[in-house]
Amino acid sequence: MKFLLKATAIAGLLALGACGGNADDKAADNIEAAAENHSDALENQADAAAAAGNDQLHDSLEAQADNVEDRGEAAADKADDNDDARVEQQVANHM
Repeated sequence: MKFLLKATAIAGLLALGACGGNADDKAADNIEAAAENHSDALENQADAAAAAGNDQLHDSLEAQADNVEDRGEAAADKADDNDDARVEQQVANHM
Protein backbone atom coordinates (compact mmCIF):
# COMPACT_ATOMS: atom_id res chain seq x y z
CA MET A 1 0.00 0.00 0.00
CA LYS A 2 2.81 2.36 0.94
CA PHE A 3 4.58 1.65 -2.32
CA LEU A 4 1.42 2.31 -4.30
CA LEU A 5 0.92 5.68 -2.62
CA LYS A 6 4.55 6.64 -3.23
CA ALA A 7 4.36 5.56 -6.87
CA THR A 8 1.15 7.53 -7.35
CA ALA A 9 2.63 10.61 -5.72
CA ILE A 10 5.81 10.40 -7.80
CA ALA A 11 3.83 9.98 -11.02
CA GLY A 12 1.68 12.93 -10.05
CA LEU A 13 4.72 15.05 -9.32
CA LEU A 14 6.28 14.23 -12.67
CA ALA A 15 3.05 15.16 -14.42
CA LEU A 16 2.89 18.41 -12.48
CA GLY A 17 6.43 19.29 -13.46
CA ALA A 18 5.41 19.16 -17.08
CA CYS A 19 2.29 21.29 -16.77
CA GLY A 20 3.63 24.24 -14.72
CA GLY A 21 1.11 26.96 -13.91
CA ASN A 22 -0.88 25.91 -10.89
CA ALA A 23 1.41 23.04 -9.95
CA ASP A 24 1.21 23.91 -6.26
CA ASP A 25 -2.60 23.72 -6.32
CA LYS A 26 -2.50 20.38 -8.07
CA ALA A 27 0.17 19.13 -5.67
CA ALA A 28 -2.05 20.15 -2.77
CA ASP A 29 -4.95 18.22 -4.29
CA ASN A 30 -2.72 15.17 -4.78
CA ILE A 31 -1.42 15.35 -1.22
CA GLU A 32 -4.94 15.53 0.17
CA ALA A 33 -6.08 12.63 -2.02
CA ALA A 34 -3.14 10.44 -0.98
CA ALA A 35 -3.72 11.24 2.69
CA GLU A 36 -7.43 10.53 2.34
CA ASN A 37 -6.72 7.17 0.68
CA HIS A 38 -4.27 6.21 3.41
CA SER A 39 -6.71 7.36 6.08
CA ASP A 40 -9.54 5.35 4.50
CA ALA A 41 -7.37 2.23 4.48
CA LEU A 42 -6.61 2.69 8.18
CA GLU A 43 -10.29 3.23 8.95
CA ASN A 44 -11.16 0.02 7.09
CA GLN A 45 -8.60 -1.83 9.19
CA ALA A 46 -10.07 -0.22 12.30
CA ASP A 47 -13.54 -1.42 11.33
CA ALA A 48 -12.20 -4.93 10.83
CA ALA A 49 -10.52 -4.83 14.23
CA ALA A 50 -13.77 -3.69 15.86
CA ALA A 51 -15.65 -6.51 14.13
CA ALA A 52 -13.08 -8.94 15.52
CA GLY A 53 -13.64 -7.52 19.00
CA ASN A 54 -10.29 -5.79 19.34
CA ASP A 55 -11.34 -2.38 20.63
CA GLN A 56 -7.83 -1.30 21.55
CA LEU A 57 -6.54 -1.88 18.01
CA HIS A 58 -9.66 -0.18 16.63
CA ASP A 59 -9.02 2.94 18.69
CA SER A 60 -5.34 3.00 17.74
CA LEU A 61 -6.07 2.68 14.02
CA GLU A 62 -8.76 5.37 14.19
CA ALA A 63 -6.27 7.71 15.87
CA GLN A 64 -3.69 6.94 13.18
CA ALA A 65 -6.25 7.63 10.46
CA ASP A 66 -7.09 11.00 12.00
CA ASN A 67 -3.40 11.83 12.28
CA VAL A 68 -2.72 10.93 8.64
CA GLU A 69 -5.62 13.06 7.49
CA ASP A 70 -4.50 16.03 9.62
CA ARG A 71 -0.91 15.78 8.38
CA GLY A 72 -2.14 15.55 4.79
CA GLU A 73 -4.24 18.68 5.16
CA ALA A 74 -1.33 20.54 6.75
CA ALA A 75 1.06 19.47 3.98
CA ALA A 76 -1.47 20.44 1.30
CA ASP A 77 -1.84 23.85 2.90
CA LYS A 78 1.95 24.18 3.00
CA ALA A 79 2.25 23.36 -0.71
CA ASP A 80 -0.47 25.83 -1.59
CA ASP A 81 0.65 28.62 0.76
CA ASN A 82 4.30 28.37 -0.25
CA ASP A 83 3.49 27.97 -3.97
CA ASP A 84 5.78 24.94 -3.92
CA ALA A 85 4.81 21.71 -5.69
CA ARG A 86 7.97 20.02 -4.35
CA VAL A 87 6.18 19.58 -1.02
CA GLU A 88 4.28 16.71 -2.64
CA GLN A 89 7.49 14.70 -3.03
CA GLN A 90 8.50 15.46 0.56
CA VAL A 91 5.16 14.17 1.79
CA ALA A 92 5.37 11.06 -0.39
CA ASN A 93 8.73 10.25 1.19
CA HIS A 94 7.17 10.35 4.67
CA MET A 95 3.99 8.36 4.00
